Amino acid sequence: MREESTDMALETPPAQASAAERPTPSVVPRPMPAADPHAGASGAQEVRVAIRDLNLYYGSFRAVRDVTMDIAANHIIAIIGPSGCGKSTFLRSINRMHELTRNATVKGQIILDGTDIYAPDVDAVDLRRFVGMVFQRPNPFPTMTIYDNVVAGLKLGGGAKKADFDEIVERCLTAAGLWDEVKDKLKQGGTSLSGGQQQRLCIARALAVDPEVILMDEPASALDPVATLRIEELMLELRGRYTIVIVTHNMQQASRVSDYTAFFSMNEDRAGYLVEMDRTTQIFTNPREQLTEDYVSGRFG
Repeated sequence: MREESTDMALETPPAQASAAERPTPSVVPRPMPAADPHAGASGAQEVRVAIRDLNLYYGSFRAVRDVTMDIAANHIIAIIGPSGCGKSTFLRSINRMHELTRNATVKGQIILDGTDIYAPDVDAVDLRRFVGMVFQRPNPFPTMTIYDNVVAGLKLGGGAKKADFDEIVERCLTAAGLWDEVKDKLKQGGTSLSGGQQQRLCIARALAVDPEVILMDEPASALDPVATLRIEELMLELRGRYTIVIVTHNMQQASRVSDYTAFFSMNEDRAGYLVEMDRTTQIFTNPREQLTEDYVSGRFG
């Protein structure tokens, strides 16, 4: 068990540096086998994140137990399950945000492109350049302009020349589907935008630092249906360039956007665990476990 502390979680950007130019923990990706029958959604595909025997604690309380699964590169993976089953805790562990909570500890391994992200020589702030986070509620930096919000991570973490910022801002806002809406008001505050626009600005900020993985924790739950649809369309546009892991309570959203779905539940001690993971069509039409079928059909949750 290890207990560590880091600072703020930076989110992440589109590809301007090659893998060879990146600092630890990036290494050359390689295909990895599926972990076991309950983790085998990825088969022979390249695995971006391999999770092995993961247990997450808050003090003596085990919030997530014995999770082993593979996350395929350049796909969308949805994490579903009832409230309190550890979905967000699990998501936060993938970029070491879990350890920012007092008395939070980790056992097991999370391997990004062959590197254990909890190894002593891996810097958590550097890691968050490769594993970005988009939160439930839009959180643009309130004192910054739209432009400065996008490049905030670059200013803190390096990785790009200031002379390249204009091109990066346009590229990231375009990728986030926001450029045409804000190109004439880049010097306005980020919080001047609508809720859906703010969330897309946060996605652009995440893209700016050139991530490999983007984590999204209920990214549309605070948005209206029109903004929610735009965020879903954006995820589908980004699929293939990034590995996206999304936590959602919205079964329809999971079925619309994800390639794979992992269903979490909790045992009698309220520890979350992985019930099964498979292709999304399989989870929603013919799951292996009765508990999964009961959940996706609305019998509980």
